[in-house]
Amino acid sequence: MTNEKAVAEKLLQVQAIKLSPENPFTWASGWKSPIYCDNRKVLSFPFVRDFIKSEMCNVIFEKFPQAEMLAGVATAGIAWGAMAADQLKLPYIYVRPKPKEHGLGNQIEGYYSAGQKVLVIEDLISTGKSSLQVVEVLKQQGLEVVGMVSIFNYGFDVAEKAFKDAAVSYRSLTNYQTLISLAVEKNIVSADTESLLMQWRNDPANWKGI
Repeated sequence: MTNEKAVAEKLLQVQAIKLSPENPFTWASGWKSPIYCDNRKVLSFPFVRDFIKSEMCNVIFEKFPQAEMLAGVATAGIAWGAMAADQLKLPYIYVRPKPKEHGLGNQIEGYYSAGQKVLVIEDLISTGKSSLQVVEVLKQQGLEVVGMVSIFNYGFDVAEKAFKDAAVSYRSLTNYQTLISLAVEKNIVSADTESLLMQWRNDPANWKGI
Protein backbone atom coordinates (compact mmCIF):
# COMPACT_ATOMS: atom_id res chain seq x y z
CA MET A 1 0.00 0.00 0.00
CA THR A 2 1.01 3.58 -0.56
CA ASN A 3 2.58 5.54 2.28
CA GLU A 4 0.10 8.44 2.48
CA LYS A 5 2.22 10.40 4.94
CA ALA A 6 5.39 10.08 2.84
CA VAL A 7 3.55 11.24 -0.28
CA ALA A 8 2.08 14.23 1.58
CA GLU A 9 5.55 15.11 2.87
CA LYS A 10 6.98 15.09 -0.67
CA LEU A 11 4.19 17.33 -1.95
CA LEU A 12 4.86 19.82 0.82
CA GLN A 13 8.61 19.59 0.26
CA VAL A 14 8.40 20.79 -3.36
CA GLN A 15 5.57 23.22 -2.56
CA ALA A 16 3.12 21.40 -4.80
CA ILE A 17 0.70 22.01 -1.95
CA LYS A 18 0.50 25.34 -0.19
CA LEU A 19 -1.45 26.09 2.99
CA SER A 20 -2.61 29.63 3.69
CA PRO A 21 -5.56 29.71 6.11
CA GLU A 22 -4.98 33.39 6.94
CA ASN A 23 -5.04 34.46 3.27
CA PRO A 24 -7.17 31.84 1.52
CA PHE A 25 -7.03 31.12 -2.18
CA THR A 26 -10.08 31.56 -4.42
CA TRP A 27 -11.01 28.64 -6.65
CA ALA A 28 -12.66 28.98 -10.06
CA SER A 29 -15.91 27.95 -8.39
CA GLY A 30 -15.67 30.99 -6.11
CA TRP A 31 -14.94 28.86 -3.04
CA LYS A 32 -12.46 30.24 -0.53
CA SER A 33 -9.81 27.65 0.21
CA PRO A 34 -6.95 27.42 2.75
CA ILE A 35 -5.11 25.04 0.43
CA TYR A 36 -3.86 25.12 -3.14
CA CYS A 37 -2.68 21.96 -4.86
CA ASP A 38 -0.58 22.02 -8.04
CA ASN A 39 1.00 18.60 -8.48
CA ARG A 40 2.48 19.66 -11.83
CA LYS A 41 5.32 21.20 -9.80
CA VAL A 42 6.45 17.71 -8.85
CA LEU A 43 7.43 17.09 -12.49
CA SER A 44 10.34 19.55 -12.04
CA PHE A 45 11.92 17.49 -9.22
CA PRO A 46 13.26 14.18 -10.61
CA PHE A 47 13.66 12.26 -7.36
CA VAL A 48 10.28 13.30 -5.95
CA ARG A 49 8.71 12.67 -9.35
CA ASP A 50 10.15 9.16 -9.38
CA PHE A 51 8.88 8.49 -5.86
CA ILE A 52 5.32 9.60 -6.70
CA LYS A 53 5.39 7.57 -9.92
CA SER A 54 6.51 4.45 -8.03
CA GLU A 55 3.81 4.90 -5.39
CA MET A 56 1.22 5.28 -8.13
CA CYS A 57 2.40 2.12 -9.86
CA ASN A 58 2.25 0.22 -6.56
CA VAL A 59 -1.41 1.21 -6.11
CA ILE A 60 -2.26 0.28 -9.69
CA PHE A 61 -0.51 -3.09 -9.36
CA GLU A 62 -2.13 -3.91 -6.00
CA LYS A 63 -5.63 -2.48 -6.41
CA PHE A 64 -6.34 -2.60 -10.15
CA PRO A 65 -4.44 -5.61 -11.55
CA GLN A 66 -7.21 -6.12 -14.12
CA ALA A 67 -6.37 -2.85 -15.90
CA GLU A 68 -5.35 -3.41 -19.51
CA MET A 69 -4.75 0.26 -20.30
CA LEU A 70 -4.25 3.59 -18.54
CA ALA A 71 -6.05 6.82 -19.45
CA GLY A 72 -4.65 10.18 -18.34
CA VAL A 73 -6.94 13.15 -17.68
CA ALA A 74 -5.89 16.32 -19.54
CA THR A 75 -3.94 18.21 -18.71
CA ALA A 76 -2.42 17.53 -15.29
CA GLY A 77 -2.97 13.77 -15.41
CA ILE A 78 -1.33 13.24 -18.80
CA ALA A 79 2.28 13.09 -17.61
CA TRP A 80 1.53 10.85 -14.62
CA GLY A 81 -0.49 8.45 -16.70
CA ALA A 82 2.22 8.23 -19.34
CA MET A 83 4.97 7.59 -16.77
CA ALA A 84 2.95 4.92 -14.98
CA ALA A 85 2.00 3.23 -18.25
CA ASP A 86 5.65 3.18 -19.28
CA GLN A 87 6.78 1.60 -16.01
CA LEU A 88 3.96 -0.97 -16.03
CA LYS A 89 4.30 -1.57 -19.79
CA LEU A 90 0.62 -0.87 -20.43
CA PRO A 91 -1.02 0.84 -23.41
CA TYR A 92 -1.87 4.50 -22.84
CA ILE A 93 -4.44 7.05 -23.97
CA TYR A 94 -5.48 10.43 -22.68
CA VAL A 95 -8.78 12.30 -22.58
CA ARG A 96 -9.31 15.94 -23.54
CA PRO A 97 -11.85 18.18 -21.74
CA LYS A 98 -13.72 18.42 -25.06
CA PRO A 99 -13.24 17.15 -28.64
CA LYS A 100 -10.66 18.89 -30.80
CA GLU A 101 -12.13 21.58 -33.01
CA HIS A 102 -9.95 20.58 -35.96
CA GLY A 103 -8.43 17.49 -37.56
CA LEU A 104 -10.17 14.28 -36.52
CA GLY A 105 -12.04 15.99 -33.68
CA ASN A 106 -10.84 13.43 -31.17
CA GLN A 107 -11.57 13.71 -27.47
CA ILE A 108 -9.68 10.52 -26.66
CA GLU A 109 -6.13 10.48 -28.01
CA GLY A 110 -4.40 7.17 -28.69
CA TYR A 111 -5.39 3.72 -29.90
CA TYR A 112 -8.04 1.72 -28.06
CA SER A 113 -10.69 -0.91 -28.69
CA ALA A 114 -14.18 -1.26 -27.25
CA GLY A 115 -14.26 -3.64 -24.31
CA GLN A 116 -10.75 -2.87 -23.04
CA LYS A 117 -10.43 -2.45 -19.27
CA VAL A 118 -9.07 1.02 -18.59
CA LEU A 119 -7.90 2.71 -15.38
CA VAL A 120 -8.15 6.51 -15.22
CA ILE A 121 -5.14 8.47 -13.89
CA GLU A 122 -6.03 11.80 -12.33
CA ASP A 123 -3.99 14.57 -10.74
CA LEU A 124 -6.39 15.32 -7.90
CA ILE A 125 -10.01 14.76 -6.94
CA SER A 126 -12.05 17.66 -5.60
CA THR A 127 -15.82 17.39 -6.14
CA GLY A 128 -15.35 14.50 -8.56
CA LYS A 129 -17.45 16.14 -11.26
CA SER A 130 -14.77 16.65 -13.92
CA SER A 131 -13.12 13.31 -13.13
CA LEU A 132 -16.36 11.41 -13.59
CA GLN A 133 -17.06 13.27 -16.85
CA VAL A 134 -13.90 11.62 -18.20
CA VAL A 135 -15.20 8.24 -17.04
CA GLU A 136 -18.41 8.87 -18.97
CA VAL A 137 -16.50 9.81 -22.14
CA LEU A 138 -14.57 6.54 -21.97
CA LYS A 139 -17.69 4.49 -21.35
CA GLN A 140 -19.44 6.11 -24.30
CA GLN A 141 -16.65 4.76 -26.50
CA GLY A 142 -17.22 1.24 -25.23
CA LEU A 143 -14.33 1.07 -22.78
CA GLU A 144 -14.76 -0.62 -19.39
CA VAL A 145 -13.56 1.73 -16.64
CA VAL A 146 -12.21 -0.32 -13.74
CA GLY A 147 -11.48 2.66 -11.50
CA MET A 148 -9.41 5.79 -10.94
CA VAL A 149 -6.13 6.62 -9.19
CA SER A 150 -5.22 10.17 -8.18
CA ILE A 151 -2.26 11.73 -6.38
CA PHE A 152 -4.34 13.82 -3.98
CA ASN A 153 -7.90 13.83 -2.72
CA TYR A 154 -9.60 16.57 -0.71
CA GLY A 155 -11.96 14.03 0.82
CA PHE A 156 -15.17 15.97 0.18
CA ASP A 157 -18.40 14.12 1.00
CA VAL A 158 -19.83 15.26 -2.34
CA ALA A 159 -17.02 13.46 -4.18
CA GLU A 160 -17.44 10.26 -2.21
CA LYS A 161 -21.16 10.27 -3.00
CA ALA A 162 -20.55 11.03 -6.68
CA PHE A 163 -18.14 8.11 -7.09
CA LYS A 164 -20.45 5.80 -5.17
CA ASP A 165 -23.44 6.81 -7.31
CA ALA A 166 -21.37 6.26 -10.45
CA ALA A 167 -20.14 2.88 -9.13
CA VAL A 168 -16.52 3.89 -9.77
CA SER A 169 -13.81 2.65 -7.43
CA TYR A 170 -10.99 5.10 -6.68
CA ARG A 171 -7.76 5.32 -4.71
CA SER A 172 -5.57 8.32 -3.89
CA LEU A 173 -1.90 8.32 -2.92
CA THR A 174 -2.60 10.80 -0.14
CA ASN A 175 -5.41 13.00 1.13
CA TYR A 176 -6.36 16.18 2.96
CA GLN A 177 -6.68 14.58 6.41
CA THR A 178 -3.18 13.09 6.20
CA LEU A 179 -1.74 16.34 4.88
CA ILE A 180 -3.20 18.51 7.64
CA SER A 181 -2.05 16.11 10.37
CA LEU A 182 1.46 16.22 8.91
CA ALA A 183 1.39 20.02 8.60
CA VAL A 184 0.52 20.30 12.32
CA GLU A 185 3.24 17.80 13.20
CA LYS A 186 5.80 19.85 11.27
CA ASN A 187 4.53 23.18 12.69
CA ILE A 188 3.58 24.40 9.23
CA VAL A 189 0.22 25.29 10.74
CA SER A 190 -0.67 25.53 14.41
CA ALA A 191 -2.65 22.92 16.27
CA ASP A 192 -5.25 25.61 16.98
CA THR A 193 -5.78 26.01 13.25
CA GLU A 194 -6.33 22.30 12.60
CA SER A 195 -10.03 22.33 13.51
CA LEU A 196 -10.61 25.35 11.26
CA LEU A 197 -8.92 23.56 8.36
CA MET A 198 -11.12 20.52 8.90
CA GLN A 199 -14.21 22.75 8.95
CA TRP A 200 -13.31 23.84 5.43
CA ARG A 201 -13.12 20.23 4.26
CA ASN A 202 -16.55 19.53 5.76
CA ASP A 203 -18.26 22.58 4.20
CA PRO A 204 -16.01 24.25 1.62
CA ALA A 205 -18.78 26.20 -0.10
CA ASN A 206 -19.57 28.20 3.06
CA TRP A 207 -16.10 28.46 4.62
CA LYS A 208 -14.98 32.07 5.14
CA GLY A 209 -11.49 31.62 6.53
CA ILE A 210 -10.01 32.96 9.74
